[in-house]
Amino acid sequence: MQHRISQSSLYKQCPRLVTHLTALGDVPESAKLPPQLLHLVRLRASQLNHCGFCQKMHADEARADGELQSRLDVLPAWKELSCFTAEERAALAWTEALTLINHVEITDAVFQSALDNFGESGLIELTAVIVQINSWNRIAVSFRFQPDIK
Repeated sequence: MQHRISQSSLYKQCPRLVTHLTALGDVPESAKLPPQLLHLVRLRASQLNHCGFCQKMHADEARADGELQSRLDVLPAWKELSCFTAEERAALAWTEALTLINHVEITDAVFQSALDNFGESGLIELTAVIVQINSWNRIAVSFRFQPDIK
């Protein structure tokens, strides 16, 4: 499938979009959201949004930061597996709820679990990351960005 608009054209034509979306996902150290958790969140949202470009990028980044390929392989089945921590499970549930917001109710239990695991400020930062990746997914899918597969 051929891309509709290239990444370079996006960056050239609308640099403020790139700047603002990038800044939205910049998580301060004070949020205490580990990079490994953020990789899983970004990858899971990209899987749900069928964004092959972002799936490849975030899987590569996760592996580069030490994530196990075996965990990445089973990420879509995170609810059934014990290899994901309670914190990761809360983040993934929150990710799925926000990503699928038009199909799934955000239950009090999902919210409370995320709040209990991350605190108010951490949950707000996590939400910003999820909003960011969902935005990038929509751009990459609609313009048909293609990952560099080697």
